[in-house]
Amino acid sequence: MRFYALPLWLVLSVPLSYAATVPFTRHRYPDASAQLRRRSGRASYSRPVVDAATDSDGSNESSLSTVRDLLYIANATIAGTVYPLQIDTGSSDLWVKGASFPLSNTTLTSQAYNVTYGIGWAYGNVSYATVEFAGVEVQNQAFMDIKVANNPALSYGADGILGLGFDSLSTVDALVNMTDASTGRTFLYNAFAKDKSEPNFISFTLEDTEDSYDSVQGYFSIGEYNPSYTAVANSSKISTWPETAPTRWSILLDYLLLKDSALMPTSVISGVPSGKAVIVLDSGTSYSYVPTDIAQAIYGQVSDASFDEDLGQWIVPCDAEVDIALQFGNHVYPISPLDITPKDSSNSSRCAGTIMPADGIGGTEFDWLIGDNILRSVYAVYDFGDYDSAGKLGNPYIQLLSLVDADQASIDFHKTRGGSAQNITYNSANVTGATSGGSTSVDLSDKLVNTLNTVGNFLPAILALMALNTLLLLGLIGGAIWWILRKRGRSRARRNPGRAEPMPMNTMSTVGLMNSRESHSYQPVSMALTDDMPFTPPTPAFTQPGFEGGGSRLRVSTASSSASPIERPKSVA
Repeated sequence: MRFYALPLWLVLSVPLSYAATVPFTRHRYPDASAQLRRRSGRASYSRPVVDAATDSDGSNESSLSTVRDLLYIANATIAGTVYPLQIDTGSSDLWVKGASFPLSNTTLTSQAYNVTYGIGWAYGNVSYATVEFAGVEVQNQAFMDIKVANNPALSYGADGILGLGFDSLSTVDALVNMTDASTGRTFLYNAFAKDKSEPNFISFTLEDTEDSYDSVQGYFSIGEYNPSYTAVANSSKISTWPETAPTRWSILLDYLLLKDSALMPTSVISGVPSGKAVIVLDSGTSYSYVPTDIAQAIYGQVSDASFDEDLGQWIVPCDAEVDIALQFGNHVYPISPLDITPKDSSNSSRCAGTIMPADGIGGTEFDWLIGDNILRSVYAVYDFGDYDSAGKLGNPYIQLLSLVDADQASIDFHKTRGGSAQNITYNSANVTGATSGGSTSVDLSDKLVNTLNTVGNFLPAILALMALNTLLLLGLIGGAIWWILRKRGRSRARRNPGRAEPMPMNTMSTVGLMNSRESHSYQPVSMALTDDMPFTPPTPAFTQPGFEGGGSRLRVSTASSSASPIERPKSVA
């Protein structure tokens, strides 16, 4: 059960000239006769899954829909035509697969590319058109006009994806930069740049259509708060990781709270403070992915729970309440237990965990991938940073407002699943330091302090002695190497030098292309969705732009738009 926060009318009484919202509407799975109405009175555009809605003020505004709580879709107008697009904070590109290619009233370029994912791919050309979304219009917006594609989201009512991430993750921006142009910026970058005095954030709640007790309405906005949740303006600002120029909406997690314990996470990412994990908050992912030991801690203590190797999920009795909360700094955010163990549609007596074990899911970039099953429990604000007097953006951050009362959520869970409600209390684990991700302080005993002071008095002499020994050792090693080389003569290089690991894949980030640097890039865009969802787990999409499934590199095509597409790549699970 979620609750409404009191609005702060005095703080937010000034209207924002560019603020706009996209309301959610509840769509479980409409029939094929549903229609999308277009803006400005043009002919309707038929689409089988979502239906545009009219706002209360009478304007023909875009609606945001969900398909069985697995993905969230909103309408965007491109060159006068409305297209339903998946809303994705885990990627940065706008791409559309229209009824025909190229799209009408757009400016198609010769720059073509095939973007492949763990499941699915999309091939098309960079194009330009006027794009309107959430009441904000951007002229000459760059996007990918897709000629051929195989993406699961397309079969669930979306015509493409609207990425809401940073420019540094944009394939389109990278491709345009290769032509020495700067017109490939993302939609949000261009929208914010229109008036640099306006706030530069998006905010959203994700409606839970499968929970009949959930009263929260879905909502998406650019530049303004939901009037019911304006208290988020006073919540802590959670810095991204890294704080400056991040690639993704990643932040540091301090603790995972269970019913009777607190787990301090660990990270495999270089430079992350001890006792924290880097997590990405991604609206384009249906479920969440964590290290195996974390999933074990969440589900392993449940009576009669077991791990299904074929599904890659934990199976638990449906009346078993699994309670967790995330802690950032000293703030705790409970998660609805109904979202942690949804029912198997083919066997109502068992439920599957939506927190999936996946070691190394983020490679060298992040540790956990947090999806819609957890984001539904919060009102989220993603702030790109404000412009200063010199026109430079400040550091981005995230603000969260809890929408779940843990005790009421337990009552609602057992009303739905049977059994008795529990008294759920999460005690915030002790976090010292200014903010999540800040330095940690500890108290030292007087004896230890005296010992450290004594060591400090002799430290200069110790360091000098160590330096002298190091110089002598280096001299001996250098002399030995010189003697060996002189004796053996000039060394010859191996004809076939070996490599301990495969060549890394080429990134499609702007930095990667500009510097011709090779690395592996993970870009969750859309999930694998099947008719028996949510029991069949979705798989996060590993973007491998420029490569086939087998690893051989594809060409960046500069042929005309009429050229045949390159060979379709294989899916890489």
